[in-house]
Amino acid sequence: MHPTRVLLAVAALASACSGEAGGPAAAPERPPAPVAAAPIERRAITLRRTFSGTLEAAAEVAIAPRITGLVERLHVDIGDEIAEGDLVAVLDDDELRQAVRQAEAELAVARANDEEAGAANEIAQRALGRAEALHSDGVTSQGELDRARTSALAARSRTSVTRAQIERAQASLAAARLRLSQTRIVARWSDETELEPGSTDAPPVGPSAPAPRTRLVSRRLVDEGALVAPGQALVNVVEVEPVVAVVFVPERDYRGLAVGQVADVRTDAYPTRTFRGTVSAISPVFSSASRQVRVELTVPNPGRVLKPGMFARATLELDGREAATVVPYAALTRRRDEAGVFLVDAVSVARWRPITQGIREGRWVEVVGLDGADTSLEVVTIGQELVDDGSPVSVLDGPGEQPAPEGGAPR
Repeated sequence: MHPTRVLLAVAALASACSGEAGGPAAAPERPPAPVAAAPIERRAITLRRTFSGTLEAAAEVAIAPRITGLVERLHVDIGDEIAEGDLVAVLDDDELRQAVRQAEAELAVARANDEEAGAANEIAQRALGRAEALHSDGVTSQGELDRARTSALAARSRTSVTRAQIERAQASLAAARLRLSQTRIVARWSDETELEPGSTDAPPVGPSAPAPRTRLVSRRLVDEGALVAPGQALVNVVEVEPVVAVVFVPERDYRGLAVGQVADVRTDAYPTRTFRGTVSAISPVFSSASRQVRVELTVPNPGRVLKPGMFARATLELDGREAATVVPYAALTRRRDEAGVFLVDAVSVARWRPITQGIREGRWVEVVGLDGADTSLEVVTIGQELVDDGSPVSVLDGPGEQPAPEGGAPR
């Protein structure tokens, strides 16, 4: 007989003998899987995100001369506090003072010429009057009258010319004085007191006047004795009260942003202090390289302890629920590429429920998809890998959850 047939016959005989002895053998019963569980809760939950960025000055101004000149004196240095109108530098002004004296002399000459022309015009007008009287009496000819009229017109034109020369000399003098004043370079920015349109009141002065806002010198770019050109920066001045925290927010969090949002700002320089900032500007354009948007937060800076260039972290509240269904984040797991949780029913059997993950806050996460009956049960937080839908479980005493990474649902 063929060996294979022999083996099959032996197997059949053994099976028959086994059936005669008491039927097929029963499979061993699976013991309950040990798991940890935690209750489902209803509570408020908030979506918070922390973004890294840099502190920047609220404003930065380069103070520069409007004319070419040699720096004679520099009155400020790095770190100095200055107010608008304070003297920053003085340029050499010898040539410009001479130009003012020359313009003053030219104005004096123009005024003298005007006096002379005025006297000549007066004489010419009198001569014309006499010529007209004599001509009416038939004493002088028409030619003599015409010559008198021509002289009077010329004298009157001469006075118009001299008055124009005075105006030109005055303008030249004003320009020379303006250039001379520009050798004294003072701090100027946009903090000047402004009046309402149409108001005729003068800005307040004296004790009731507001204190001038001051700024700090961040850089000194020239030294005394340097020859500078118009527009060449002498010093940079920054506004550091308040400062601006600039962070970049990814596309997924953009819809939660709004101007006016409050944020907590922290820095490495002051790790135990939290500064309260407010979103003041959101760029309308995303970076095509990083897919992030620039967000600016205005941060009050009492004492000027925060400095531009510091590293900053801003935490914003982007979304929230007043009464959300939440579970420990460790309860989330995946089966067949589907997120869900295992519930423990009244007879200690694990029941699989697919869910949609919502807001996460710390160790809690919002879940969407559980019905009212499910929320009265507990969720498995440790041991999900040991159970399937319908598996018996044994809930252990002790902590009902384990740490989970921020990246997504644990497997």
